[in-house]
Amino acid sequence: MPSDSPLPDEAWLNALSSLPDMGPARLRALLADRQPEQAWKVCLQGKPLPEVEAVVGGRLLALTAAWAKAAGQLSVGELWSQLTNHGVQVIGRGHAEYPACLRDDPDPPLVIFAQGDLQALAPAPRVAIVGTRRCTRYGTEVAYELGKTLTAAGVSVVSGLALGIDAAAHAGALAVKAEGQPPVAVVATGLDVIYPKTNRALWRQIAERGLLVSECPLGTTPAPWRFPARNRIIAGLADAVVVVESHEKGGSLYTVDAAIERQRPVFAIPGPIRSPASRGTNQLLADGAIPLCQVSDLLEQLPQGGLFIDEPPPPPVRALLAPQQEQVLEAMGWEPVSLNALADCCGLSPVDLSAALSALVRSGWVTVERGFYERMSNTT
Repeated sequence: MPSDSPLPDEAWLNALSSLPDMGPARLRALLADRQPEQAWKVCLQGKPLPEVEAVVGGRLLALTAAWAKAAGQLSVGELWSQLTNHGVQVIGRGHAEYPACLRDDPDPPLVIFAQGDLQALAPAPRVAIVGTRRCTRYGTEVAYELGKTLTAAGVSVVSGLALGIDAAAHAGALAVKAEGQPPVAVVATGLDVIYPKTNRALWRQIAERGLLVSECPLGTTPAPWRFPARNRIIAGLADAVVVVESHEKGGSLYTVDAAIERQRPVFAIPGPIRSPASRGTNQLLADGAIPLCQVSDLLEQLPQGGLFIDEPPPPPVRALLAPQQEQVLEAMGWEPVSLNALADCCGLSPVDLSAALSALVRSGWVTVERGFYERMSNTT
């Protein structure tokens, strides 16, 4: 960029966000009574600010010195060029393309980094699908089917692109071809830092067919505090939040709290009462979350209520099971179970149990992962 070209506010916002230990609350304090370029000059001067002290306490002098040192070494123009080279767009809160649903948010991001199609943030129904990383096969299948069905119905699926439920929901959304609504992923790192790395393919597909969103500048690596902060943006972008599976103290409950604060409806998928992965969702139901038993219940709650949806056809009828196989399925229930636990409750000899399980796995009624057997959700 030529040196005589004026830089936009977004360039200064990017530079401010790149300072060490900068977070949403500190950035908000810096910008309380200043334009972004003015805030950058204040940081360069190393002048302690009382409004910043209110959010950092006794660390004010050390943090101010760190900002002044970093600002003196950074080139705002070069940082801005890096964003262009990575295909990343920057949207400040005063920008015309800033999402309307976040303008009046109780804790809006002051800057958004985006990669993909910004039309994914245009006014349209959006649903966040969230849940545990340590999900069951049941949870994975439900999240995938929900993501696929909502996308086909004209609803944009939002998640944090974490392992487990988030990834399954977006995989389902991407299974719908071009006629579906584009997916949106809100991540807690810079858009050049793929996390987790196992979601690399999903990350790239969403950037191509939908939109990746972050409030972190390029180069930002994962930090525990960034994930709850990210979850408020997920809730803010969504018209409703669905929790598929959550442990008793799961991270997705931060998204639930943010949704309640923003008066977004919260849905939960009922799960087995013995499953640790469903303790959080079942407690949400006990606390007043809306049970999600069919997608039409959710669509009626969205701003464009009554969206058309084709109900999926029933699964094909599978071959009749032998009596011992039916006995194993009944004993298995709907939770992952070890071979020893299944042997204790089904009453079959080890030989008969092993034969029945092998037949159920071959025919697709049961799956086995890491030594645990689990019934497939589309069986009867």
